[in-house]
Amino acid sequence: MRLKELTVEEQVQWILLYVQGGLADIWKENVMEEIEIGEIEFESAGEFLAEIKREFGEGDEESVKVAELKKIKQERRTMKEFMQDFKRVARGSGYKGHLLIEEFKQSMDRNIRRKLMEAETQPGSIEQWFKRATTLDRNYRESRREEERLRGKKENNGALAPRLNNQEALGQTLPRSQVWPRRQEMPQQQVSTGPAPIEGVERTNAAMVTPQQRTGFS
Repeated sequence: MRLKELTVEEQVQWILLYVQGGLADIWKENVMEEIEIGEIEFESAGEFLAEIKREFGEGDEESVKVAELKKIKQERRTMKEFMQDFKRVARGSGYKGHLLIEEFKQSMDRNIRRKLMEAETQPGSIEQWFKRATTLDRNYRESRREEERLRGKKENNGALAPRLNNQEALGQTLPRSQVWPRRQEMPQQQVSTGPAPIEGVERTNAAMVTPQQRTGFS
């Protein structure tokens, strides 16, 4: 049996067989009673399907968006990246004004949220919250990068200092190069080039003196 061969009422009854679960069961019972007593009448099965979509389709989509909106978190993403995702989810949630701002505050990074809450004047509209949060997020990330750069520079300098101190200590413990005293040269023995000494005669650097001459001086 084909669906087109059924009457509109029979087609509606067939479609209702697949409407199940939760609120759908209650709605189905109400629709079936209204059809039986003639309170409602559909000209086609397409019209009935459109009614189901109006009753559940948009509501389900909104519920899904709300659940996703409550679950979304910024985590490590930049505020610009997170903000685009937040706008996408919020678009079908039905949340506006204060409710949307509260969800945005809960989902953003806690450091940014604290800075926004500590400000003298807080943003008003959701667009102002987006703008202020983006600025604070950018400044916060730049500050973190600068702190990491300075910390790395300090650690490098700290690692270099012990190395230099070790080198200085090593230089102090090394023995100094010993300087041996210069060896003194022994005076060369004078070698006479004169005639061979005569027995009984003493030779001096000045002249030769005989024993007879020595007695003469005395």
